[in-house]
Amino acid sequence: MITIKSGREINMMLEAGKIVAACHKEIAKRIKPGMTTLEIDSFVEKYLAKFGATPEQKGFNGYQYATCASVNDEICHGFPTHKPLKDGDIVTIDFVANLHGGLADSAWTHTVGTISNDASRLLKITKESMYKGIEQALIGNRIGDIGHAIQTYVEAEGFSIVRDFTGHGIGKTIHEDPPVPHYGKPGKGPRLKEGMVITVEPMVNLGSWHSKMDANGWTARTIDGKLSARYEHTIAITKNGPLILTKQE
Repeated sequence: MITIKSGREINMMLEAGKIVAACHKEIAKRIKPGMTTLEIDSFVEKYLAKFGATPEQKGFNGYQYATCASVNDEICHGFPTHKPLKDGDIVTIDFVANLHGGLADSAWTHTVGTISNDASRLLKITKESMYKGIEQALIGNRIGDIGHAIQTYVEAEGFSIVRDFTGHGIGKTIHEDPPVPHYGKPGKGPRLKEGMVITVEPMVNLGSWHSKMDANGWTARTIDGKLSARYEHTIAITKNGPLILTKQE
């Protein structure tokens, strides 16, 4: 069931989103070769605590960490590890903050040292595709309008869009209806209404869009071992257009 949030609930999520956005900016300043994703995970949990927030995904369906840390060919739900990051890596850090019951979710692909031209272009197109999807998050439009805008842009640039994982509604829990695919046909799917809050989080691959699952049952990676990137914002549907609750800029 799709829930409609009140202005008060959206403001609570916005306050959580400000913390998430600021934390990602701090990660970007700190990430470097030799650092581990477990160190990033610890930093995020401590950063949230400093502002009275908690990592909502820790304990979610048995998940053990404050963040998901997906490196290079990992598409999503990568486990933080002790393995040092190396120059040229890309790593998507994804986490949800809970601030007094208000949730905000954002993933960001961070660069480690100097990355390749292919990786740089992948990140650029992935981020741009997210914003093209967000532009379609208007009252009266449909979920399919978001996915169509993302898919057509990504594929025109020579990349592929992951189909096995989607964005989602968010509110009282991390994952609510409706699913928000990043591909599809315009004019299809649930209609967007004022007060809906969703995530837009395209996962874009350098090669094939197909994924495979690691033995841990959580981590998905590209089937061909090529790079994957993701950017995610939590947005509210408002009469003034999409309101980005996790805005970094």
